[in-house]
Amino acid sequence: MQQLQYEQASFPPAPPPSLADPSVIAGHDWAAFGDVSEMVNHWDRPGWTASTRAYYWMITFPGASALIQRARQCQQALRSLAFDDIADDSLHLTLGRIGPSTEISLDQLDLLIASVQAASSSMSLQAVPMTASRGAIRFSVAPWTPLINLRIMLAEAGDSVGLPLRKPTSGFRPHIGISYCNRTIPAATVRDMVRPLRGLDAVEAEVQQVHIVELRREPSAYRWDVVRTLDLLREGDVEQRPSAVPRVG
Repeated sequence: MQQLQYEQASFPPAPPPSLADPSVIAGHDWAAFGDVSEMVNHWDRPGWTASTRAYYWMITFPGASALIQRARQCQQALRSLAFDDIADDSLHLTLGRIGPSTEISLDQLDLLIASVQAASSSMSLQAVPMTASRGAIRFSVAPWTPLINLRIMLAEAGDSVGLPLRKPTSGFRPHIGISYCNRTIPAATVRDMVRPLRGLDAVEAEVQQVHIVELRREPSAYRWDVVRTLDLLREGDVEQRPSAVPRVG
């Protein structure tokens, strides 16, 4: 497996000492947030405009009722921060950016899907409340190992068809956001409010598919259309069966 590395642009910059232990991963995320003095406006991102559209590999959680309910619970507890909450149908785990949709054809996406090797299985993830980064409040996620394996598989497929992921796997830091910071604010204020939520039990979310989505930014939110879907192997499956999902809208 490709090893994760220290990346200043990633958060946390250093990977956790264990990629499997939920308590180690959650503690590492929280310690990294302890080094943040000020949260920044998540939406202050050069290059993104109302017309920007880009393809991403993404895991979504439309049927994960326990995850959705826990996200709502935490959002409600943090309501006074007045951050931009992520809607129930927009909870996601980003695996990587493929590229601008203006530069990539649907035929290329079909070739990308067909190039993915049958090397990754469905998985069960734990969302471990609760932490934050420089620009968002989020769940820590465990374990990382199957997600890293999945991302490496997708990156290799992209390399083989001339659609490399825009960032290396060495800086990949899996997480699930629940609220985006929309202004500059002292991180200590957020830590004081998040800390009581860290005692909540982890919730499970099953991952059986990964999607290629066309992402756009709307006021205070990301939205997307699912363009293609890759079914992950389940126990007892002989082969992976990717399926093409028509463009929505």
